[in-house]
Amino acid sequence: MSVPPTLPPVAVEVAATALDPLPARLRKRVDGAVTKAAGWQVTVTEDDGGTVVRAVVRVDDETAVTLTAPHGVVATADHATCTCLLAPACLHRAAVLLRAPLAEGTGEGEAREEADEAAEGEAGASSGSAEAARNPHADTESANSSPTAPAPRDRALTGAATAAVRSLWSVAADVLVAGVGGVGAVHRARLLHAAHSARLSGLHRPSMAAVRVVRRLGEAASGAPEFRLAGLTAELTELLYVLRALRTAGDASGADPALVGTARRAYRPERPLRLHGLFTEPVVTASGYAGAVTYALAPDGRLRTVADVAPGGPDRVARATGSSVPGGAALSLRELSDGGGVTLTGPTVSPDGRIGAGRSVRSVRSAGAAWTEEPLDALWQRAPHLQLADALAWWGTPADERASAGGDLVFLRGAVTTGGLAVADGPTLRLLAPDERPELPYAENLRLLAGRTGLPLRVVARVDPDRPGGVLVLAAAWTGPGGRTFRVDLGLRRLDRTQLPPHEALDAVPALVVEPPALPMELGLLRRAVDRAVAGGRPVAAADTDGGLPRRLSAVGLSTAAHCAHRLTDTATDRRHDALGRLRPADPEAYAEAWLATSLYTRAATASLLTAGWTP
Repeated sequence: MSVPPTLPPVAVEVAATALDPLPARLRKRVDGAVTKAAGWQVTVTEDDGGTVVRAVVRVDDETAVTLTAPHGVVATADHATCTCLLAPACLHRAAVLLRAPLAEGTGEGEAREEADEAAEGEAGASSGSAEAARNPHADTESANSSPTAPAPRDRALTGAATAAVRSLWSVAADVLVAGVGGVGAVHRARLLHAAHSARLSGLHRPSMAAVRVVRRLGEAASGAPEFRLAGLTAELTELLYVLRALRTAGDASGADPALVGTARRAYRPERPLRLHGLFTEPVVTASGYAGAVTYALAPDGRLRTVADVAPGGPDRVARATGSSVPGGAALSLRELSDGGGVTLTGPTVSPDGRIGAGRSVRSVRSAGAAWTEEPLDALWQRAPHLQLADALAWWGTPADERASAGGDLVFLRGAVTTGGLAVADGPTLRLLAPDERPELPYAENLRLLAGRTGLPLRVVARVDPDRPGGVLVLAAAWTGPGGRTFRVDLGLRRLDRTQLPPHEALDAVPALVVEPPALPMELGLLRRAVDRAVAGGRPVAAADTDGGLPRRLSAVGLSTAAHCAHRLTDTATDRRHDALGRLRPADPEAYAEAWLATSLYTRAATASLLTAGWTP
């Protein structure tokens, strides 16, 4: 079965203005046009690296929409054309632009930098946006400046910025009221337009938060397998939290610069770096990017990443692992990951640990280390509950304030049991697949490992606060037949049974294991109520009219949770009458405030109880 061609990513500002040329009568038909566009024939042209640089979408025998992406991104409005007589004020062009994935960068300049940065980058001045396009784990527009810079003072919001905050809050509240099921292409376009206005006003953090929300909504609309409702809930929480804080600041003396953010993550020169490779993670995003990110340990005990991520599909992952480490060491990402080492001179590094590919960097091979050898072994010696606390703190930090790579990772050792991994000095955790696409072998590999009860195992895993009983396993190491050590990137390499020791060679599982951490059932119900409100909108949040959830929360001593639940339902059902008996319009802002408070509470309570569950 052939894979349908993929449209090239579209710059945020291009997608944000997709509806601008349309008259009001056509805007009402946009959602239907986007649905129809899914069935239009697509023909693509790729460059030598497999990047889509041109796509022709055939509407009918006489009409076609062409997207031109000379650097892998549709970077300007004139790169999207239609042959119909109404163009550019036509539904065809708008529907195709809104169906295409959003680019990680912000436009034409970033697309060129992505193509030219490796050849033209200068020490200390490498483009943050180009590297961010290679590494979609990081935001390209929202970031703090170098940690060595003096802390900036609060800044007063301009009139344009204040208006942008109010507009973005209003649109975000409308999205929350409608829910995933009620949000269409018009909602997404309005949110993108408001995000673009916020960025032009210098509000980079809320702008990028809004773009992330639009991406998640697009995933939901297209039925993308990577969509997770909890992820959209987290993005909406971040957006509304920042906007509420900015609204408050606008009425006071000024805004905290951390709420505003800055335009780019500036790369800075760093001293020579000796890196020990850890593992490589495949990257496949809904926005049309793919590749690989290799994590390595630096002498300061922090992680650094070397990445090759560019427009493309899952088939690009394998090619990316063969890409060379910057600087001419003739060492691939795969080799660095598989116990290799490298020494870099003249490197540039972003605040979140990404290694730049500037012209000044030089690299030579150096000795690596096994996971059981120093300096890597130290990562597995930290108490699991301390690692979890750091990871949860990282999750609670806005994306543009995270100061290092891999802050959400934990390094665990233990033995496989029927319930998961019995972690040394910790609980038993389920081993979960980070990505269940059939192109990536995570799930298949984890099933094989889970079937070897008693197998001593070391893993690198990612914490997901929304799945408290398990961890997302990225890489693992164990001793196989003949005493051979296997160290495997689980998303890249398919295992077979010959690489695992036979059952009879494994010791019996310890009788005493700590059960996976479980949150109170009532808190879980509140978390689900928050997620359901995102999925179904205000009508779903109004369903608990008998007050059953607040009573259950109060009964187990969660009084703050009970208040949040009551307030959420109250604002969702608040349809009062005026003096003449007419039904007043619903207040979306009060509902958004109540939902935000409930979401923030559940996140904080979950982090606190989860850490306690991991503590010996």
